[in-house]
Amino acid sequence: MRITNLSTAAWRKSSHSNQDGGACVEVADNIPTLVPVRDSKTPDGPHLAFEAAAWTTFVSALRQERLGG
Repeated sequence: MRITNLSTAAWRKSSHSNQDGGACVEVADNIPTLVPVRDSKTPDGPHLAFEAAAWTTFVSALRQERLGG
């Protein structure tokens, strides 16, 4: 899914990103039905967009795996 206007996106960096610029993933979760994802090192570069429900499922699965579920 391609989004051309992300002017209202409120980007936030992953809590797993470090201060040295490594592994910097940003998401914008203020857009109804979609969650855009980008590399914070190239904010004007390409992004991915996931349906909000799919993103929630993905994050939940990651949390379960991390917690040994």
